[in-house]
Amino acid sequence: MKHKDKIHGLLEECALVVLEFVREREALHADRWVPIVEVKASLALNFVAVPRNSKQYGEKGWLFAILARMLEDQGKLEYKKEGSRSYCRTVLPG
Repeated sequence: MKHKDKIHGLLEECALVVLEFVREREALHADRWVPIVEVKASLALNFVAVPRNSKQYGEKGWLFAILARMLEDQGKLEYKKEGSRSYCRTVLPG
């Protein structure tokens, strides 16, 4: 159980760093909605998610998706999609 707790703790720390980054970037957008492509590119969160001998065409944003979902489940991050573009912003207290 110790290994599981450590991994989940590290993912939680990563999620909080993403949340902090999104909060900082909101000031650059009138409606506070930060394009997800901006977050993934700025933080270099696109990775190849399969073993080397398997096939995947290009890097994917799976890590960001996991961290964003963790934050959504905690009520700390909102998500919306407009057409083919996705956005996120922090949930304001109160």
